[in-house]
Amino acid sequence: MTSNTHTTTGPTPPSSTDEMLSQLLHTLGDPDPARGAEDITVHGADPLVPSVHRLADAMSAAIGVFGRQTAVLGEQRGHPHQKVEVQAGAAIDQLMATYHTTLCGRPLTAFLDDPTLLGNNDFYRARDGRWIFLITTYPHLRDAVQSVLSCGLDKVGIARAAADWDAFTLEEAICARGGVACVVRSREEWLVHPAGRHVAQRPVVEIERVGDGPARPLASIGEGDEALTGVRVLDLTHVIAGPVAARLLAQFGADVLHVTRPDRPDPIPMIAMTGGGKRNAYCDLRDAHDRAAFDDVLQDADVFVHAYRGLARHGASTEELLRRRPGLITLEYHAWGADGPWGERGGFDQLACSATGFAIEEWTDRPSLPPTYLLNDYLAAYLGAAAVATALRRRATEGGSWRIRVTLAGVCHWVQELGLLARQDVIDLPRPGRAPLAALSTTATDFGPLTEPATPFAYSGRRVPQAGRRSPLGSAPLQWR
Repeated sequence: MTSNTHTTTGPTPPSSTDEMLSQLLHTLGDPDPARGAEDITVHGADPLVPSVHRLADAMSAAIGVFGRQTAVLGEQRGHPHQKVEVQAGAAIDQLMATYHTTLCGRPLTAFLDDPTLLGNNDFYRARDGRWIFLITTYPHLRDAVQSVLSCGLDKVGIARAAADWDAFTLEEAICARGGVACVVRSREEWLVHPAGRHVAQRPVVEIERVGDGPARPLASIGEGDEALTGVRVLDLTHVIAGPVAARLLAQFGADVLHVTRPDRPDPIPMIAMTGGGKRNAYCDLRDAHDRAAFDDVLQDADVFVHAYRGLARHGASTEELLRRRPGLITLEYHAWGADGPWGERGGFDQLACSATGFAIEEWTDRPSLPPTYLLNDYLAAYLGAAAVATALRRRATEGGSWRIRVTLAGVCHWVQELGLLARQDVIDLPRPGRAPLAALSTTATDFGPLTEPATPFAYSGRRVPQAGRRSPLGSAPLQWR
């Protein structure tokens, strides 16, 4: 397929919101998904922004399911029954959280050491007419691109250098250097690709019992406690899906200990945005002392969330962790699947959109990301956090060790399968901008006042908690409270 043509598979008659909710709850193993869907009300619907994809409906469903699962977990522990209400406009704001969030009154990009690293992320046209998305967000990713293209790191220089390469050759060369890049493919191309077939065969959230372990009933809680009070979460994640999922667990009461290598930190604005309620400790699994401390905290962890490849090299594969801590719940985030053809290939939100045909379906005068810019990072966060609440409920009665997997490419598949809207019905809608569609909230942090989209759902009979304190990396010891 050439770069100046594009196809879509629609418009396809979309499923109703109730059907979406029921299907998601069924995927998570909810014992009564139809009844669960009845307890979720979504106000508003697509189209809200100029996208052929059902962005508001998909995000509203993910938020609603998370709210439902936390409510039911709370009910299991002594809270009264709650219904959940979601605002579709607030769901769009969640997808755009990085743009609506300010720190000390300034946009998050103002705090980046080198804003050009982020600004150079874009679609570039190759010699064969194909388009490729290149990522330079972090120094090691920038270096991989630069080592292959041998160019100055500005958009003009990158574009000129990329134009001398065939797209697929460039994709392979950058990935071989430890970088990440992805050729823009049509949906049809992706579904016959080995990695695409691997992802398409799996549900949007994989949740399964993968080992034995004792039943771990959660203690009763009072009205003033949150649904995940007393749950310990070990968080080994970085931008964006994993950190947001762990932040949601912290917001609803979990004790979240975030660990990171000191030499590969996420930037300060990302920690401020995704660190609510977490404590932050340094841990380098390459170091024997740190590995021992990690093993100590693992023994008392209920949940382990990670978003890194190669943990098996450091004795921290899911299988090894479950052997050392029976009854553990693991939440894994991957770009292309943990064990598929691209299991060892890194990826980001934009690359999943590029590979799966999503960017072709959003075509303007070239491949395009959704008008919210990000998509599957935030959807994956809410879906993964909902699955953790489900696994905690099931472990309390069934026992066992549980593994949850969410892939960015799989989230794209799920949104595409909801059906495409007719382009003529959305093309003239205003693009979302700095002004949010719903409410913002401001909280004090160790980095200064942070303004961000407010929690996008409400319970029928109790207050939804706010995110807790945000603190710097390395400011806490590698141990539980």
